[in-house]
Amino acid sequence: MKFGIIKERKNPPDRRVVFSPEKLKELSTQFSEAQIKVESSDIRVFSDEQYAEQGLEISEDVTDCDVLLGVKEVPIDALIPNKKYFFFSHTIKKQPYNRKLLKAILDKNIELYDHEVITKASGARLIGFGRYAGIVGAYNGFRAWGLKYNSFNLPKAETLPDQKALIQELNNIQLPNIKILLTGSGKVAHGAKEMLDAMSIKKVSVEAYLSQDFDEPVYCLIDVLDYNKRKDGQVLNRKDFYNHPENYISDFMRFAKVTDYFIAGHFYGDGAPYLYTRENAKSADFNIKLVADVSCDIDGPVATTIRPSTIADPVYGYEPQSETEIDFKDEKAITVMAVDNLPCELPKDASEGFGELFLEHVIPAFYNNDQDGILARAKMTENGKLTERYSYLQDYVDGKE
Repeated sequence: MKFGIIKERKNPPDRRVVFSPEKLKELSTQFSEAQIKVESSDIRVFSDEQYAEQGLEISEDVTDCDVLLGVKEVPIDALIPNKKYFFFSHTIKKQPYNRKLLKAILDKNIELYDHEVITKASGARLIGFGRYAGIVGAYNGFRAWGLKYNSFNLPKAETLPDQKALIQELNNIQLPNIKILLTGSGKVAHGAKEMLDAMSIKKVSVEAYLSQDFDEPVYCLIDVLDYNKRKDGQVLNRKDFYNHPENYISDFMRFAKVTDYFIAGHFYGDGAPYLYTRENAKSADFNIKLVADVSCDIDGPVATTIRPSTIADPVYGYEPQSETEIDFKDEKAITVMAVDNLPCELPKDASEGFGELFLEHVIPAFYNNDQDGILARAKMTENGKLTERYSYLQDYVDGKE
């Protein structure tokens, strides 16, 4: 089996890579039968020389590789027919902008494995960049606070080398006695929590957060049953919420009344109630001044997120009464940070973490006859057709949706 690490060709450029040089060397040691080639790149966070120093082959040509490993979508004209590819295809939700890509993958007889659906049998994701989205999202939110109130000036995350440097910068700022709310229970929320804890911000219970004032900054981490309640008043469990979201309504406004800075790190499931609506945001009780929306669902459960922002221009203002975008420094504005590719700002750490998970969970499947079904569940296309698991995409491929 010959693995190729491909050059990222999507614009804007993405400096991340599936494997760091050290982790790729570890792969070759652990699986001596694996052959490895690294496509030359002047973009990625690790240089060709760093891979060469680990004894890895650098080449302009990876057409002899069996499995090609990338991060973002591969441009159609760069796809090599009859290969196995791993990358984030952004097609599993029938994203209109990538329909032609999936059609080309089928036409070129490519076996596509999407990173997003590399899962356990339970459906829980095994790899991804979520932790790093949470880390950078929390940092960017604090940076936006400093810009909004002219109280401190943090450098852009993309100018700093790693998470340690981000934490160092955050520990140099002086925060007012604000209340910070963090939603979620997955990798994104835990990444954001790492940053809050590294700043020694006090974590408080839901009860204390809602009812007490503090003489220091505090944060509260909440999950779905904290900000949703059953319409009939019963208190059941998370499983009931996930299975029957239609039986629930949002209970988020009790948090919005006392929150200054909201970090949205939750996963939003179809059919669940919105956390807050545009009408909620108009209420005099709505106290949130800044939202770092790491989840970044546009016109969705976090109603102030009306568009994604960019690494170059990460912050905008939302004026709740007119439901329009305004200058984020305007006193009427709820400030929004909604960058949808946050891990790109921490490419070294993100790549190292991704490669660690990929080596642990995915590479062994090539050599143990896929005993845990990792590859089978992630395989979207085979022999020019969608696999059964992804047959629901046929109408999308055919342009009927």
